[in-house]
Amino acid sequence: MNKYLFVLLLIVGLASCQTIDIFEKTTAFKTHNWKSAERPSFTFEIQDTTSLYKILLVLRHEDAYNYNNIWVKLVVKGPATVDTIRREFILGNNKQGWLGSGMDDVFEHRIPFNDKPAPLKRGKYTFILQQDMREDPLEHIMNVGIRVEKVK
Repeated sequence: MNKYLFVLLLIVGLASCQTIDIFEKTTAFKTHNWKSAERPSFTFEIQDTTSLYKILLVLRHEDAYNYNNIWVKLVVKGPATVDTIRREFILGNNKQGWLGSGMDDVFEHRIPFNDKPAPLKRGKYTFILQQDMREDPLEHIMNVGIRVEKVK
């Protein structure tokens, strides 16, 4: 009985220290090529304005991906504003290889857009992603998406 109680308390304790997933959605590229004309769009709604949020780029690629980085244009349509951001995301380096988690020849990255968790206004948000690399289509990209987490 005490063993089960300990395991239950351990699970509850670990879960209480983590972020809460609010939204995650990805778009798959059937041919594993992301054309710059393909601009996946993701819409979610925020109700809780008392919390802080982390917004992450979710990216899956094959080991054959030719670069250690990716440049992405992000259009954020918020309740009262529209912003466009061009951002570089580092996916790997020569010392460590790919920085994301991998299985076989597929690697997944969850990279924050914002350095620190930030408050969001109540309302609907739409994120539009566009690859902004010189190669078009960008080969060996399998999925791209957005993840929003509420920080406890």
